[in-house]
Amino acid sequence: MIRAELGLGILGTALWIYCLFDVIMTDESRIRNLPKVTWIFIVLVTSVVGAVAWLVGGRPQGPARSLPYKGNTGAAFPEYERPGRFVATNPDDDAEFLRKVRERAAAQTAEAKRQRLERERLEAEDRERRRGKATDGEPDQVDPA
Repeated sequence: MIRAELGLGILGTALWIYCLFDVIMTDESRIRNLPKVTWIFIVLVTSVVGAVAWLVGGRPQGPARSLPYKGNTGAAFPEYERPGRFVATNPDDDAEFLRKVRERAAAQTAEAKRQRLERERLEAEDRERRRGKATDGEPDQVDPA
């Protein structure tokens, strides 16, 4: 008789601990009927009775949606299902967008031209410097005529 009571006590304690951790770990938005804090209080105070009440009346039904693990059964891209997210529109209908694109393209073209001219100027200066060194190293030739 003592063994049966001990076994039931161990099973009841295991169930109570399991349900307490289950209440704590469950996302509050998925809990049914009562707030999470109330369920924690019920399971803590009423032990096995509260644990059974949690399993029957508070535990979420079915698998969680859009969980980050491999067994996810949610949508392929849940970020697209969020309410209030920006929805892309046709860029041809957005005059401000097109104006910004044109301005950016003009600025990039002007910057590329400025860089090309600067590079050509530096190359010309380098050629002049080399020519000057080449003529400085040679003795002056006197024209015999």
